[in-house]
Amino acid sequence: MIRIIKIVGIVITAVGLLVLGLNFWIVSSTQDQIYYSLNDVPPKRVALLLGTSKRTVEGGTNKYFKERMEAAAELFHRGVIKHIIVSGDNRTVYYNEPRDMLNALKELGVPEGAITLDYAGFRTLDSVVRAKEVFGQDDLMIITQDFHCYRALFIANYHGLNAVAYSADNKDELPYMLAIREILARSKAVFDLYVFDEKPKFLGEEEGI
Repeated sequence: MIRIIKIVGIVITAVGLLVLGLNFWIVSSTQDQIYYSLNDVPPKRVALLLGTSKRTVEGGTNKYFKERMEAAAELFHRGVIKHIIVSGDNRTVYYNEPRDMLNALKELGVPEGAITLDYAGFRTLDSVVRAKEVFGQDDLMIITQDFHCYRALFIANYHGLNAVAYSADNKDELPYMLAIREILARSKAVFDLYVFDEKPKFLGEEEGI
């Protein structure tokens, strides 16, 4: 019994060290590509705005959604970006992240003609790869929160994109469960890319911007 407990302890420790190591790799290899100031971020013609739900589970306003939309609109109005791909989940007629992002950006003064909708951004990997393979962009700015920028950039770098990220927040402290989720998601991203060679759920025909 003691031997089994020791083996379990060793396995748990090894997995924990692996997860921490993969997270360190992702953060350390991408942190220089993240910008927090409008005055510092290099201009890009196209931005990839990553989707999230407009509402929280409780029905309130999702601060991550609000921050991303406001950041994208400000970048556009200042001329730092010229066009925005809004990429998100469109799983049902009642849940449509790209449509919600489009409406929010229009309310913030971004013209509809400067927005392209990607309805198949089911995961970060899907959104990033589709930006290159479907929408023909290999030089772009990713817009999301700081904690999410590292993983998105890691995927972009793997697929050969010349990408930077603009953080819609300023390294805000994450709720415990979201922090754990992101730590695990980063580890999964490494396996998706380097072990399983994961592809987007849908690609389809190219759509120029």
